[in-house]
Amino acid sequence: MTPPDAAPWIPRAARIDSTLVKAVVRAHRWRDMLESGRHATVRDLAKAEGINESYLSRILRLTLLAPALIQSILEGQQSDGLELNGLLGPLPLDWARQQEQLIAK
Repeated sequence: MTPPDAAPWIPRAARIDSTLVKAVVRAHRWRDMLESGRHATVRDLAKAEGINESYLSRILRLTLLAPALIQSILEGQQSDGLELNGLLGPLPLDWARQQEQLIAK
C-alpha cells in the first residue's frame, strides 16, 4: 500500500522498440555464426547475409553491451531516447560506463 501522503507508484509501461530488439538479436545470431565457424570472416558472413560489411560490423558491437542494457531493451524498459543510431557509434567496453553514457541520453 502507498502511504496516504505519497504519490502512487505506477510501473513504467513497456516501450518495446522493435528496431532495437531486432538489431540485438541479429548481433548475437551473427556472432554465433562466426564463433561456430559457419562463416570464417565478417566479409563471408556479410556476403551470405546480403548486407554491407560495415553495417554488419557496427551491429556486431551490440554483443558488447552490458547484460542489464540488453535485458532492458528486450523488455522495453530502455531509457527514453535510446535508439539504434545511438548504439552504433563508439561505446565504452566497461559496462558501468556504458550504462552511465546510455542512460544519460
